[in-house]
Amino acid sequence: MELKTRQYSVLIVSAQPKFNESLTAAVRERTYYDLSLEQSITSAKRKTSEQAFDIVLINAPLPDEDGVRFAVDRSVGKSSVLLMVRNEYYTEIFTRVCPYGVYTLPKPPTRQLVTQAFDWLESSCERLRKLEKKSVTLEDKMQEIRLVNRAKWILISRDGLTEDEAHHRIEKLAMDRCVTKREIAEEILESE
Repeated sequence: MELKTRQYSVLIVSAQPKFNESLTAAVRERTYYDLSLEQSITSAKRKTSEQAFDIVLINAPLPDEDGVRFAVDRSVGKSSVLLMVRNEYYTEIFTRVCPYGVYTLPKPPTRQLVTQAFDWLESSCERLRKLEKKSVTLEDKMQEIRLVNRAKWILISRDGLTEDEAHHRIEKLAMDRCVTKREIAEEILESE
C-alpha cells in the first residue's frame, strides 16, 4: 500500500474569535490547505454551495442556528464533519447526529483531543474517497452493461439472433479486435 501525504480542504464554522484562532492554528500545523472560516451557518451554506470541503468543523451554537442540521447535511455529502457542542448538551446532540456519521466533541476540548479528532476526520476522508472511487467504477460498469444490452437488442431485431448469440457476437468482435465490449456496443448503436 502506498502512503501519500494528503491535503484537505477545511471549513471552520465558528463565531468565537479566540476559539477560531486556536482551531485555525491547530489546522495549519497539519497537512491541510484551503482553509476557510465562516462565522454563521448562512455564510457557511453559501460557501459550501460554491466549493466542496473535505472537512467541516462546526463550533456550536452559532448566531443564526445551532449547527446540527448543517452538520447532518454536510455529512450526507462528501464531507467529514466534526460538531463541537457544550458539554451539557453533548449526549443529546451526539444521539441526534451519530446516525449520520457526524463526529461530536464536548467543549472545551483538550489539545490532544482536537489532534485525535483531526486524525479521525482524515481517516474518514480517505474512506469516503475510496467509496466514491468504487461508486464511480460501479456506475461505469452499469453504464457498459446498459450499452451492451441495447446493442444486443439491435442485433436481435436486425439480424434475428437470440440473446445468447448476440452476446457471443459482441464478445467475439471485442476479442478479435482487442477492444472492449463497450466499444463494440457503441459502434453497433451508432450504425443503427
